[in-house]
Amino acid sequence: MKIQERTGAGAGRSAVPAGPAVGDRLPTPPRERKPALAALAVLLILVGALGATMLVLQVGDRIEVVKITEEIPAGQSVTEANTTSVMVAEDPDIHYVQYTQLDALKKLKAKSTIPGGVVAVGEMFGDEANVPAGKALVGLSLKEGQYPTSIKSGDTVAAYRVGGTARTGSDSDADGGSSAGDANTLVVDKARVDFVQDKKSGDIVSSSSLPVTLLVDGAAAAALTQAASNGEVALVLVSGN
Repeated sequence: MKIQERTGAGAGRSAVPAGPAVGDRLPTPPRERKPALAALAVLLILVGALGATMLVLQVGDRIEVVKITEEIPAGQSVTEANTTSVMVAEDPDIHYVQYTQLDALKKLKAKSTIPGGVVAVGEMFGDEANVPAGKALVGLSLKEGQYPTSIKSGDTVAAYRVGGTARTGSDSDADGGSSAGDANTLVVDKARVDFVQDKKSGDIVSSSSLPVTLLVDGAAAAALTQAASNGEVALVLVSGN
């Protein structure tokens, strides 16, 4: 009797387990909101917009200025060959030399050596170079054989007085010959080449001489100038280059 009751009770049940109806979606967990990330995204958008605005404003205030393309030694001037023009953002605190002022700038001299690749500012130039205390700038005009072919600005050289026909009365003996004691003597042991003319220049070819400016001790300036005036100076590269 009990077996029949149990069988009858389960006769209406399906053997397949109950499941969700066809077409029903599984429940999804609620989406977690992240206000911090949203705020960060908004901040980045604002920063980007501000940066773009600043770039636009700077582009509108750009000016054309002088840029130095090659090193300019102290006491030398700018030329068309060692300058170019670039656009920069205008800044009242920086005394840029505008490119329209290039002709006026050519009349001034570099106060100290100006490296290539920098933008020119007014403080770099004046009526004359700033020579360090106890030093002197001496100009030479040298012929081939009186200088190393690789000589360039910044080199350290020694200056020798070489024998020549041009002598003062005190430098000649009684027979009118040159005094051997003055030939091939050291005038300056270490001098810095402050300026040397580009040897590719057409002016060098026509004059067959090389303009060189040396920065020397003031005490040696007179002897070097006298030897240079007689064309009796030869330069030799020494250690320190």
